[in-house]
Order: sequence, then C-alpha cells, then structure tokens
Amino acid sequence: MAAERGARRRLSASCFWLSCLLLLLARLAPGAGAARSGAPLPSAGVGVRTFTPFYFLVEPVDTLSIRGSSVILNCSAYSEPSPKIEWKKDGTFLNLVSDDRRQLLPDGSLFISNVVHSKHNKPDEGYYQCVATVDSLGTIVSRTAKLTVAGLPRFTSQPEPSSVYAGNSAVLNCEVNADLVPFVRWEQNRQPLLLDDRIIRLPSGTLVISNVTEGDGGLYRCLVESGGPPKYSDEAELKVLPDLEETANLVFLKQPSSLVRVIGQSAVLPCVASGFPAPAIRWMKNEELLNMESSERLVLLAGGSLEIRDIIEDDAGTYFCIADNGNETIEAQAELMVQAQPEFLKQPANIYAQESMDIIFECEVTGKPTPTVKWVKNGDMVIPSDYFKIVKEHNLQVLGLVKSDEGFYQCIAENDVGNAQAGAQLIILEHDVAIPTLPPTSLTSATTDHLAPATAGPLPSAPRDVVASLVSTRFIKLTWRTPASDPHGDNLTYSVFYTKEGIARERVENTSHPGEMQVTIQNLMPATVYIFRVVAQNKHGSGESSAVLRVETQPEVQLPGPAPNIRAYPTSPTSVTVTWETPVSGNGEIQNYKLYYMEKGTDIEQDVDVSSHSYTINGLKKYTEYSFRVVAYNKHGPGVSTQDVAVRTLSDVPSAAPQNLSLEVRNSKSIMIHWQPPSLSTQNGLITGYKIRYRKASRKSDVTEILVTGAQLSQLIEGLDRGTEYNFRVAALTVNGTGPATDWLSAETFESDLDETRVPEVPSSLHVRPLVTSIVVSWTPPENQNIVVRGYAIGYGIGSPHAQTIKVDYKQRYYTIENLDPSSHYVITLKAFNNVGEGIPLYESAVTRPHTDTSEVDLFVINAPYTPVPDPTPMMPPVGVQASILSHDTIRITWADNSLPKHQKITDSRYYTVRWKTNIPANTKYKNANATTLSYLVTGLKPNTLYEFSVMVTKGRRSSTWSMTAHGTTFELVPTSPPKDVTVVSKEGKPRTIIVNWQPPSEANGKITGYIIYYSTDVNAEIHDWVIEPVVGNRLTHQIQELTLDTPYYFKIQARNSKGMGPMSEAVQFRTPKASGSSGKGSRIPDLGHDYKPPMSGSNSPHGSPSPLDSNMLLVIIVSVGVITIVVVVIIAVFCTRRTTSHQKKKRAACKSVNGSHKYKGNSKDVKPPDLWIHHERLELKPIDKSPDPNPIMTDTPIPRNSQDITPVDNSMDSNIHQRRNSYRGHESEDSMSTLAGRRGMRPKMMMPFDSQPPQQSVRNTPSTDTMPASSSQTCCTDHQDPEGATSSSYLASSQEEDSGQSLPTAHVRPSHPLKSFAVPAVPPPGLPTYDPALPSTPLLSQQALNHHIHSVKTASIGTLGRSRPPMPVVVPSAPEVQETTRMLEDSESSYEPDELTKEMAHLEGLMKDLNAITTA
Repeated sequence: MAAERGARRRLSASCFWLSCLLLLLARLAPGAGAARSGAPLPSAGVGVRTFTPFYFLVEPVDTLSIRGSSVILNCSAYSEPSPKIEWKKDGTFLNLVSDDRRQLLPDGSLFISNVVHSKHNKPDEGYYQCVATVDSLGTIVSRTAKLTVAGLPRFTSQPEPSSVYAGNSAVLNCEVNADLVPFVRWEQNRQPLLLDDRIIRLPSGTLVISNVTEGDGGLYRCLVESGGPPKYSDEAELKVLPDLEETANLVFLKQPSSLVRVIGQSAVLPCVASGFPAPAIRWMKNEELLNMESSERLVLLAGGSLEIRDIIEDDAGTYFCIADNGNETIEAQAELMVQAQPEFLKQPANIYAQESMDIIFECEVTGKPTPTVKWVKNGDMVIPSDYFKIVKEHNLQVLGLVKSDEGFYQCIAENDVGNAQAGAQLIILEHDVAIPTLPPTSLTSATTDHLAPATAGPLPSAPRDVVASLVSTRFIKLTWRTPASDPHGDNLTYSVFYTKEGIARERVENTSHPGEMQVTIQNLMPATVYIFRVVAQNKHGSGESSAVLRVETQPEVQLPGPAPNIRAYPTSPTSVTVTWETPVSGNGEIQNYKLYYMEKGTDIEQDVDVSSHSYTINGLKKYTEYSFRVVAYNKHGPGVSTQDVAVRTLSDVPSAAPQNLSLEVRNSKSIMIHWQPPSLSTQNGLITGYKIRYRKASRKSDVTEILVTGAQLSQLIEGLDRGTEYNFRVAALTVNGTGPATDWLSAETFESDLDETRVPEVPSSLHVRPLVTSIVVSWTPPENQNIVVRGYAIGYGIGSPHAQTIKVDYKQRYYTIENLDPSSHYVITLKAFNNVGEGIPLYESAVTRPHTDTSEVDLFVINAPYTPVPDPTPMMPPVGVQASILSHDTIRITWADNSLPKHQKITDSRYYTVRWKTNIPANTKYKNANATTLSYLVTGLKPNTLYEFSVMVTKGRRSSTWSMTAHGTTFELVPTSPPKDVTVVSKEGKPRTIIVNWQPPSEANGKITGYIIYYSTDVNAEIHDWVIEPVVGNRLTHQIQELTLDTPYYFKIQARNSKGMGPMSEAVQFRTPKASGSSGKGSRIPDLGHDYKPPMSGSNSPHGSPSPLDSNMLLVIIVSVGVITIVVVVIIAVFCTRRTTSHQKKKRAACKSVNGSHKYKGNSKDVKPPDLWIHHERLELKPIDKSPDPNPIMTDTPIPRNSQDITPVDNSMDSNIHQRRNSYRGHESEDSMSTLAGRRGMRPKMMMPFDSQPPQQSVRNTPSTDTMPASSSQTCCTDHQDPEGATSSSYLASSQEEDSGQSLPTAHVRPSHPLKSFAVPAVPPPGLPTYDPALPSTPLLSQQALNHHIHSVKTASIGTLGRSRPPMPVVVPSAPEVQETTRMLEDSESSYEPDELTKEMAHLEGLMKDLNAITTA
C-alpha cells in the first residue's frame, strides 16, 4: 500500500535522527507520554523506545445546515510534535489551499462558508473525516461525520379547513421533508403563533391545539425558512363550534406510528382524539399502564401525545394509546425501536514486538444494530491477506512482522447509527533488545517464548542437519540436530523462521520446551515453496542461523464442493423430483452425482447414480416425508454433501377401508355406528372425513349417503324404520377423494321402543360364586324387558355393599370382583340403571374361601319364592382362533362360531369380546375389545413381542367361556432407544488402545445383530466425518487401537437389528493417556486386538505364529484323527453291506407276495384306533412312523416346521438307504411299489377323507434329509388310490410304532370350518395295502434328488364330512425292522370286510364327537 511504502522511505531517511531524539526523550522525561488508552508506561531499558501519545481531542460530529449558511466541522489532535491536520470528503483528501469556500482553522477544524446546495449540484454535502499525521510516528484518522444540507422546501401535506367543538382538540397538518422540520413555523391570521403547553408542534411539523376555545378560530398557515425567502403553505380556516348536547363518536385525529430512535435522543408518539364528551388519553406499554408522575422522562403533551426524553434501551416496546370518554373506548398502538451507537468494550493496546513475530490487536465493540469493524494502519485501510487476518470477528492478527509494520493501528466500528474509532501503536524492537513486560500481552502463543533479557556469554552455533521429515499439503514437520557448540543441547531452545519463496516477510515458530528438536509448521498453502531456517538460543541469546531449507508442500486433491441450489418438490403421491446446480468448487470435471434419499423416521438411506442436474425418484410411499442430499464426484472421488432437503410426497385417496366397524342398535329408529381410521400406512394423507352409506337389506339399490367431517369416529343414524334390517359401510376421505369402503355390515332396528321414563326394575336373579380372592357375579336382566337398561351397578364390601361400586355395560351378564381378602364375608348388591336413575337393588352375601379350599360352591339367589331361575346355558366358545401378524404393532384375530349357520353370517345381536396380553412382564393384565364380526384388528402392540389371544361370544344374557388361545409375535422394528451405560477405559499396558463397554438398548424391538461405534476428536463434527467401528453380533465390548496419545476422543454407539439402525447414544468423552508404556526408543508392543489369544506355549510372537513345539504337536493330532476316521469308515461300510444283503432278500419276497393279489384281507380284532390328540386350531396325527422325512399334509395356510421337527439321519441309516437303492435297480419291469415303500419296506399309508370341493392348494417347500436320487423314484411296487375313498386307507398298529433312533414327524391338518374340525380316518388292516392297479399311483413323496433337494407338497382343505371325495393319502414313511416285515407277510391274508369297516367308522365318529364336546366345554 502507498502509505506503507512512504513510511519505509521516511524511516530510512531519518533513522539516525529519530534514534537520537528518542534516546534524548527517554532520558529527559522517562515518565511522560502515556498512551491515550491508559496503559501504563513500560519500564524501558536502554535502547527501548517509548510509546508516543497521539490521539484526537475533538472529533467532527454529524451536522445539519441550510443553503448559504456557514458550517464548522471541529477537529483537534494531540501529539508531540504537533500533528499535521488534513481533511477527507467521501474518502478523498480535500485541496484546501486553492479552495475559496473551505479553509483550515488553526486548531484543525474545517470551515465551510456559503454552503452550496441545489437539485443538481451538492458539492458540500457528504461524509467528512479528519486525518492527523506526525512524520516521525504515523497517521491516525477521526470518526466520520455526515454533513447534511437541507433541501428546497417541499410540502408533503398542508393544513385543511376543519371544525372543532369547544373543549376538544384540533390538528392541522404541515409535513415537509425531514431535514427541514427544524425550520417550520406557524402563523395564525398571518401573525406568528406562540407555542405553549396547550399549543404544540409535533416533530413532523403538525400543529396540535388542545382544549380549543373561541379565540383559537381563524386562518392558519405554516412556513419554512431555510436560508432563502420563506415558503408558505396554503391557508386553512379553523372553526370553533359550540358544545353539543348529544354525544359524538370517538375518532383519532392523529395516531402514533412506529419510530426508531437512538439512545439519548427524545421521541414523541402523537395521539389526538376527538369526540363528545371530550376523551381522556392514557398510555400503556406492553400491557402495563404508564405512570407519568413517577418518571421525569415521560411527559404527556397537549392533546394526549407522549414524549419520551433521554431514551434508554429499556424504552423499546409496543405503546398503546387509549382514548376513553365514558361512553366508548378506542385504541391505537405503535412500536418504538431503540438503537445504540458503536461503543468499545475493549480498545486496542500498544504492543512491543520483534521482527518475524506474530501479534494480535484486540478490539471488542457493541452497538445496535451490531457494528461492523474495519482496521486502518497509518490512515490506510488494512486489506486482509495471508499476513493480515481478521480473527474472532473483530481482532487483527499480523503474521511475520517486518520493520515497516510499525505505526498506529485503529479499530473503526460502524453501524446505521454512527461510527467510532480507537487506536494503538506498534513498536518493533531489534532482536538483541529484550521486550518489556506489557500487561496484557498481545503476542501470540507462537512468539511469547524466549523473551527474557539476555546476559553476556557465548552464543550457540547453527543447528545441524535441518530436514523436513514430513511434508503434507498444509503442514511440514522439521527436525534437526544440536549445534556443534553444544552437543547435548538440553538447555537450548529453538526458533524456526519461515517464509514463502519470494516474500520478504518472515514468520517464526518456537519449540515448546528446552531440548526439543522438532516443530510442525501448520496453516501452509498447498503446492507452495517455503524457505526455512533454524536458530538456537541459550541463556545468553540467539546464536547462528542454520542454512536455509527449501521445501514445497504437496498439491491438494480438490474434491467437489456441495452442489448449490438443491431443491426437491413432489410430482405425484409416489414420486419426487430433485434438482441442483454444478458445484462451484473443485478441480477436474464433474463425472457424476449420487442422490441419497431416506424416509423420515428410518435410518435406511438409499442412493441412485445421476449424470444430469435433476432426477425423479419413483416408487415412494404416499404422503410420506423424505430427505434428499446430493454428492458430486470427480476423478478424485466424492465431494462434500449438500445439506438435507426435506419434502413430503403428495397425498392420495386412502388405500384401505376403515377398521373395526361395529353397529349398536339404540332403539326402533336409530343405530349407532362406530369405526376406527385406516392404518397409518394406508391413509395416504390427512383424513378429512368419512362417507357413510346405508340401505335397507330388502332394497339394495336405494342407498343413503352421509358425510362426516373431521376426526369423528362414530355417527348416530336416525329416522330408520322399525324392525327393519339395514346394511352399513364406511369409507375414509382425503382431499384427493374417497378410499375403499368396508364390507356391508347388517343390524336390525327394534320392533318397538323401550320405556325410559322410569328406572329399571330389579334384576330377575343373581348368581355368586366365591373363590379365594375373588367373587364371580352373574345375573339375568329384569323380567320387564320394556324398560331401557343402560347398565348395571355392582356394589360390594365387607359387611356393607357401599364400600366399592362398579358399573358395567347393559350387555354384560357376569363380572369378577378381584383383589378380595380370603375367608371374608362380603355383601354384594346389584342395581340396573338408565338415564332416569338406578332401580331397586338386589342383595346377596358370600364368604370368600380360605387359602387351602379349592372346591367350588355355587350360591343361587332366588328372587321370587319357590321360583328358581336357572343360570343361562353357556354358548359354545369360538373355535379356530388365528393370529395373523400384519406389522410391528398390529395383529389381526380371526375365528369361527360353531353356533352360526354354515355360511357364518351373523344375523342376530351377538357380539364377540377379544382379549389379549403378553407374558412379559408376568403380571400384565388383559386388554379387551368388542367386535360384531368374525375378525378384529388389534393395534398399538409392542414390536417383537409374543401375545396370546382368546375370544368369547355374548348373545343377550348368554355368554361362552373363553376360547383356546392363539399366539402371535409382532414383527421387529428398528431400535427406538440408544445403547445404555457407555463407558470407555484405557487398556492396561497399551495406552493407545481403549476398550468401549455398553449395555443393550432398553427398547431393542428385536434381536440385536450388531452395533456401530462412532468416534471423533471433534464432538461438533458432522456425523459422516466420524470414524466408524462396526461390531458384529451382540457383543457388549470392543477395542479400538492406534489412537493418538493425550487426545480427547468422543464416542457414540448405535444399535442395529434386522430392521435397521437405532438412535445414537450421547457422546462420551475420553482422553487417552499422555505417555505410552514403550520400554525402548521408537519401539512399541503391537496391539493385537481383542480377539488375540496368546499361544499355549507362552510365545509372545506379535503375529501369533506358533512356536516349533506347537507346529509338531498340531501335525501329530491331525495325522491321528485322520487314521482313526478311515478305520471307522471301513468298519461301518462292511457292516452295512452285510446287513443290506439280508434286507434285500426279504423285500423281494414281499414284492412277489403283493403281486399275487389286489385284495388284502386281515383280522379286524387286531386293529387299534389311531392315537389322536386334539388342538382347537388344527388336527395333529401322532406319528405312526419315525422316519426323519418331513412330509406333513397342510391345509389353507402351511404351518412352518422348525429345525427341531427334522432330525437328520445318522451315518448308518444313510448307508443303509444307499444299499437299498442299489439293490433295487433293474427291477422296474416288475409291478412297482411307491418310492417310499421300495426304500423303506412295505409301510402302509394312512388315508384321510376330504370333501369333493376343489382344494385350495398352496405350495410348501420343506428341506428334505433324504438322499434318495431321482433315478430310484420308481421301484418294484406301486400304490393306488381308491376312487371311492371308503375303506382303502390303512395304518399300522401301535405295536409297530416302536422304531428307535428316529424323530417323530407330525401331520397337521387345519379344518376349513370349525364344525368340521376333526376328520375321521378309515380303519384299514395293519398289513400291506393293495389297490386297483388300473388307477394311477399318487405317492405323496415326489422324486427326490441328492444333496437334500427342496421339494414341494400340495395341501388341501378338509371340507364337510358328508361329502364324498377320493381320500388323499397321508404317507408316513418308515423303514420297518426285520421282525415287522416278517409279521406283515404272515398277516397278509387278513383284511376288513365292508360291514366291519362301517362299524369301525361309526365307532370312531362317536369318539370324535365325545372329544369335541370335551374341548368345547
């Protein structure tokens, strides 16, 4: 800069005289010349210059002038010698020598005579600044002052004729441009108007006259005197009217308007109202009444205006003007905003420094609005660069001082209100002059060392072998050896001087402690050459400099910056378009972009590669919020990600119907309908209402429609016909339209309305059953069924029924009173109630049983003498209860009702109660809900939790017991809580390794499959900048290695399950130890991780390699195991070969026996019925074979088999199977038997009758443990189905079921109808079955290939027993023992006759009915 170059020339010319002058001043007046800032004088020694006082005594201020007048802008500065004063206007120096109108006064002030100002010529108006210069010191500048010249008079509003009633206030407007307001005067009848407390002029120029009298009438005008001839406004007449006898409405003649004022100024908030009676004015601030008498700064002016004098910051707020005349009140408000000029909280301080040092001038300011700060050196603006930097918003940092940096530095603060300046002096001393102590120091940490005064003695020589041991893009690490003069160098400190190549400004970095011989220079520029040299210091001073070292930093790989202007907007309910622009940073061409998007509330982020600047993502969820971000890629890799931008897809019509629709008949003409909204995932927008459609069941074309708005979930349908069946359905609405409707649901209105003009009668009976800690109460309704019953009130207590009262619904017929005391006498009362009141009570007492009593005693209370009322016969409970998992919090419960017709249509008023609970914790209570259909949607469940469900049915006063339970486990959900108790500890003996411990999240919502550990040294860094350590499985500890010593780290942990990632834990801080435990220089015991286990021999090999002893022992073990295995295999093979030979002979004889006849006869006396056990959901046949081959016959929904249901065949069995397979090859020409029979021997099948309807088939894949190849699927014998399905099923007697070593597969058959739960198998002979050879063979097991191939099994429904259908064979394979095969051949002549089979069928049918009745009860 120009001033810097001028200062260098002046300093070089007068260096000698300046030094002499400063030495003389130091000797004559060592205590004079204190700095303006008030800092104490340094205790300067010989050769140390002192700071020179140089500051402004007076600075110019903002001034308002008029054309043709004279103006003085004051300025005066103090210094020894006296400074030279110059002036700048709008940043340019004024040439005052040749200016006739502007001249410099002796004290430095600027005098301007005959101010010039016109529309097109404004030479004097502008910003002025005073500049003071001392040639030997430097330059300072004053604050900037604005000179405003009032323009030509221009009226924006003028007075208008008006009338006013005596005693009221009058307002005459006269508004001019703001700079002319001080020159406005008023005249009445062309005579100057004197202002007083009753007549005032507002700051805008408007005239206000309060309490008007007749003398105030006349002609008024305003005039502006601004240097030329006065300019007059129009004249307006003010008429004063006599008092009114009638009231006049209140109106504002002048209302307050919002103002902005500076602290210390005054503000006037005008408020003038008119009306009759005359109004009184009061003021409020922020809803608090202002008390004018308690404050000298608040003044109520004429007419009611408020003046606030000497404004402070607390005066800011909203002011309310309230006019009240007793008849009415009106109100107006205005905002007062208070601003403050810049003010220094901390001014720059004078600084001593030496060349190459770094310094900081501190400057802290306040003001409103927040001031901006700029720095000036010797009157010239400091432009930020590599060596002049603005730090911490306001402070100036100068790096690598040079001699020309000396001078005066000023901090100038400026905002909309004004500006201020404060300065300090910088003196640069020679290197051999000690820096005096200055409180406080402003040297940076890199240059505050080695400032102690030096003593005489030898200085160190130059450091040796300076090298750059590490060179990066922005830092260089230097190392060196001690000087030759001091080989040990324990007490030496070092300074590293460095600069850019070609730049004379040198910077310095000092070592942190004596003896250290390395320094890392940071904040360098990439691909830049730097010059380094090192100087050693001892107690005597600085020694010789080393030879310079030239080093170039590495070039920086520039990645793309964030893509600007990223925008996302929805284009449909399932698509969003994202657009962005090319990043402005980064070298190299952008190759492509990656667009990331994620559904809100989840942690699964997806991405797509994009080559353009926009992309439309389809397949999104409807009305769901997503976040999007873009990352640009160039040849160096991914760049900086954009900020996330969130957008919600458009809404759509609901995709599902409302849930849990139910009907409640209120009376003969109204039905209440209830429903629940569709599930959140199917609403597709905000539900705005529901559409209810209903019709008579007899007239299905005549449909009535009702719209329900808002979140209403019930509606009373009135005006219906008596005794008529109606159908109802409900659909949800969004702004896009109507969603699907529910199925039609029917209800029938009552034939006649019940009476509710009186209370109900007494209940007809009461039945109590005491237990140990509870009493079961059941009852029947009153005999008079024509009176409305809204519910029942049950009262109970020990000795008195008034201790507790419970109210239940009118549909309920029993209640269990819980939490009672054993062996206690309770009195119970029952009353029916309606809206009129409670009816007559019915009393009973009961004694709870003692703890040891488990018997059941029933007590009957008879209302009428000699007329016992029997307990209602219980209904059959629902059957076939199934739980279908829909989501992590929703399960659908379905069931069947035995008491309904075959089509399962509900035509009466029965309803069902569903109850559910979970066993965790053990004391969980049941939750209940009612339904009028054969299904119910249970919502609000916990994720990954097992629930049990049961159902009961109620019809009138009859109820069933609870059904058998169904179980369901909700799906998993991402964890909703972070891992707990995160702790970090250092590993003993390995300071660079830490161990992180934690506990699983309290809300895991599933099986934890792993954790992710995030750690960073910056807790505020973006999460994608943290280092990630994955932990697989459910381990709760992890080691992290190779950390930096004495460094604070922050750790966060995130759990994951199969559904995704959970939230992160709070950051945990841990500082690594300061020193490692290494025993030698440069060596460290390697960290082998948490999975490392030392060898058994005690070897400490860092790589875990075994010692020679370990290798020999391992070899011996391997050879021994191999030899033993070979011997065992040979023995087993020989044994199996001999055994298979004997089996083959017997099986061939069996095949020939089968070929001889198609009718197999046996003795029915030896037949035993199959061993059956009953489950309410499915029929399970206990295994009649112990084959590991899993082939259950399933119905509508296959029931998965777990791994425990399949026991693998051992080696001997596999070998046996292979031997059989080989022995039967080549016999296809004979009458074939089934694959299973050929492989296992002559195991018969069990046949189950099915209905004749087409089966609903599904495919179920079951892993097979069979190793039979496809080529062996056809063997010597073939099984055929009986088309009549009558008697051809066969089974083995229980005496043949004993087969050791095999698991027991079970055939599960789920009934398609609850009334047909149990299919009765036919009773065949316990021998070989034979079928009509003309019929096709239907083996259950398909051909099976090697290596456990997956095979499919088709399943069918069990239908009505009365229908005929060919039976499907349920094959239960097994390999019979030798004794079983022999017995089968001996009994081959016995079989059932048709009449014997009929008897056995009837016997089994009766057995099934008995079992069904037992389970139902």
